[in-house]
Amino acid sequence: MDVWPWLSAALLLLLLLVQLSRSAKFYAKIGLYCALCFTVSIVAAATCLLRHGGRTVENMSIISWFVRSFKYLYGLRFEIKGRQRLDEDRSCVIISNHQSILDMMGLMEALPDRCVQIAKRELLFLGPVGLIMYLGGVIFINRQRSQTAVSALADVGERMVREKLKVWIYPEGTRNDNGDLLPFKKGAFYLAIQAQVPIVPVVYSSFSSFYDSRTKLFTSGTIKVEVLDAVPTRGLTVADIPRLMDTCYQAMRTSFFSISKTPSGPLLGSRPLMFLHRSLQSLPGAVWQQA
Repeated sequence: MDVWPWLSAALLLLLLLVQLSRSAKFYAKIGLYCALCFTVSIVAAATCLLRHGGRTVENMSIISWFVRSFKYLYGLRFEIKGRQRLDEDRSCVIISNHQSILDMMGLMEALPDRCVQIAKRELLFLGPVGLIMYLGGVIFINRQRSQTAVSALADVGERMVREKLKVWIYPEGTRNDNGDLLPFKKGAFYLAIQAQVPIVPVVYSSFSSFYDSRTKLFTSGTIKVEVLDAVPTRGLTVADIPRLMDTCYQAMRTSFFSISKTPSGPLLGSRPLMFLHRSLQSLPGAVWQQA
């Protein structure tokens, strides 16, 4: 039995659904995004191994190049203000808001040289994605063992200063698309104070005008990114963490509403997350935070 006519008919039906149904178009784009992430991870891993031979932060520039190409396929533009603050030749902790699966593209668009992320240990075993994260120098933390995590943070602080690294963290601790920032967790601020390095806040505008998982909206759009002035931590101690957290939170929240042109409050309630969305939480944008 010839299956080609049936396959052709199924393909045509799929294309028709994508054109007619907003939900079908949304999930087709999400599915493509998943496929791209895993396929690109394989190609990028091979490139990293050929270029640098193993695990090194220098591989992040290769990974970033591949991921930045996604924006052309999805019709996304990034306008970054204050990028020079990220490129300063110093160690620092970079913090940013965390909205959706698209954050990985935003992360790689603004990623400075010698910058790594902190991620939960489970992601190391996520096939080619885990491999490319490992090769890029991502620092894996066991979240289930708090004592081990704290010890690992101490090691990260020492390594930051010794190797002049930048570390990128999402202080909200999870993705949040409710039109406001979630309260920050302490991990990023503890790390910055421990290493006595500045904190550089990075704010991404709301994605709601072109991406909304609740209404199945996924079109093209522009993402504004604002890199704020560095917040010094020299001389601060653990006792200063609450004040430091509040300073960064208020500055980032003000910037978020300004560049998003949204009311200063939540846009919508929390959105349901589908399986495909959860699968992408394991990508480099999903950074672990200490409570």
